[in-house]
Amino acid sequence: QVQLVESGGGLVQAGGSLRLSCAASRRTVIGYTVGWFRQAPGKEREFVATIRWSGDYTFYADSVKGRFTISRDNAKNTVYLQMNSLKPEDTAVYYCAADYKGYGAITQIPYDYWGQGTQVTVSS
Repeated sequence: QVQLVESGGGLVQAGGSLRLSCAASRRTVIGYTVGWFRQAPGKEREFVATIRWSGDYTFYADSVKGRFTISRDNAKNTVYLQMNSLKPEDTAVYYCAADYKGYGAITQIPYDYWGQGTQVTVSS
């Protein structure tokens, strides 16, 4: 099974940028659709973005569309989430998750493998 480790979180001012990484180990990320989700304090985990295993399909939550970009580098076994124009409401723990040959779901259930999460804090 694939193991996922997120990195790149931190504290940033509103309007700033961060790039999150989701690195796969034990198995290659090739063949896995990868999604990013986030959970803010006191709120349920929510979908952020997904990229299909083939790399030809991406989808974003309305709240991040135009500001976040998901991409993958199979040679590096890593999926990225570039976050620009960050807002205080983007503050959350961000998780990546993998779904083998998935179509790119926006719900959590299809994703079988999850990372531990990385904290993103955006100050106003």
